[in-house]
Amino acid sequence: MEFVFDLLQGVGIAAAIGIRPFLPVLLAGALASANLGLDFDGTDFVFMEEWPFLLAVVVLVAISDIAVRRGANLETGPTVWLLLTLAVVLGALVAAGSLADHDYTVIPGIVGGALAATLGFYAARSLFLRVRRRLDPEAQAVLPLYGEGAALGAAGASILFPPLAILVLAGLAWLLLGGRRRAGEKYAGLRILR
Repeated sequence: MEFVFDLLQGVGIAAAIGIRPFLPVLLAGALASANLGLDFDGTDFVFMEEWPFLLAVVVLVAISDIAVRRGANLETGPTVWLLLTLAVVLGALVAAGSLADHDYTVIPGIVGGALAATLGFYAARSLFLRVRRRLDPEAQAVLPLYGEGAALGAAGASILFPPLAILVLAGLAWLLLGGRRRAGEKYAGLRILR
C-alpha cells in the first residue's frame, strides 16, 4: 500500500509540474529538505532538495516571471515545447524520487511522472488558451497567477495527502477531454451551416 501512496504522490506532483513547472518543484524540494511528506536523503535524487538545485529553480521562476511581465505567452510560441520538455523531465524526476524515498524501483515513477506531467501540461494549456480568448488584456495578464496557484495547490495536496492525486489527475483529464469535446461541437456546428 505504501508503494501506491508513493506512486500517487509522485504522479500528483508531476501533474502539478505539468500545469506550471517551477513552483511545484520548488515546493517539493523545500518540503523534502525539511522531511515533510517527502525525503530524498539517501537516494540518487537528493540533489532535488539541496540548495544549488533549488537556487536554479528560483532563477527559472524569476526568468519566467520576467518573460510573462514582458508579454510572453507561455501557451503559444516556441517556449511551449521548452516548457513541455522541462515539465516532463522534472515530473519524471520528482515521481521517481518519491518512489526512491522508500527504496522502490523508480521505473514506474519515471513513466508515470512523465505521463502525468504531459497530461497536466496539455490540460492546462487547453484551458488557458480557451479562457485567454474571452478575456481582455488586463485580465489575461493575471492568468499565469491562477496557473501557478493551481499548480502549487495540486502539488501540496499530493505531497501531504497522496490519495488526492487521483482527484488532480481526474480533474486534468476532465479538463482536457472537455476542451476537445467543445472544439468538436464547435466544428460540427460549422459543418451544419454549409
